[in-house]
Amino acid sequence: MSGEQLYDTIGAAYTVTRRTDPRIATQIWAALGDARTVLNVGAGTGSYEPSDRVVTAVEPSATMRAQRPAGAAPCVAATAESLPFRDRSFDAAMALATVDHWRDPVAGLREMRRVARRVVVFTHDAGDPGRFWLTRDYLPEHPRLWAGRPSVAELAGAIGARVEPVSVPWDCADGFYEAYWRRPEAYLDERVRRGMSVWARVGPAAERRAVHGLRDDLASGRWAERNRDLLGLDAAVLDSRLLIA
Repeated sequence: MSGEQLYDTIGAAYTVTRRTDPRIATQIWAALGDARTVLNVGAGTGSYEPSDRVVTAVEPSATMRAQRPAGAAPCVAATAESLPFRDRSFDAAMALATVDHWRDPVAGLREMRRVARRVVVFTHDAGDPGRFWLTRDYLPEHPRLWAGRPSVAELAGAIGARVEPVSVPWDCADGFYEAYWRRPEAYLDERVRRGMSVWARVGPAAERRAVHGLRDDLASGRWAERNRDLLGLDAAVLDSRLLIA
């Protein structure tokens, strides 16, 4: 399933849980540097689009485009691998939580590099399945989603980017995969899970097994025992990364 098809299927209620977290936004916007014109590739509903810069959005999914709020940046129906812009049309291009769904991530990043002098990408490093308890203990299918896909190091190398870790606050407002690392009960809520593409990708059987296992471990206290080191943290560095070129 392509990224466009995936979000046409699951994206109808995306804005319920996927919102800009101001602390993560600060890191992303700082990475944009002094850019005045910004292209947002795979823009979805417009999270993290800076209001103090001139933004143009690209989003292939009609379902996602329809949820962009009134007054949001103008949005073009296109894919990352074939951006309809001239070379160096923008000061910066950003792509947030979208590269994993592109047919050809390297081609898409090179297109961003072509149309902008600066590139900022928020993505997921799947290199260590043991970093996040949800993957480690409940969803062994998760690493398989990245089989045959470029690693973070390969993505960074394709555009000469440096890699920055992203610290995820315990009360993160943006409900991406690892956002609820200190709020495990949130993963029992189907509305929360529907805002994460991973569940559609692993399938209903894996989702049911993971939810049942987590529910049992929360009730018994096993989750708290396994993850007691997390309970006092205000933020954690898990799998989220910024690529900056």
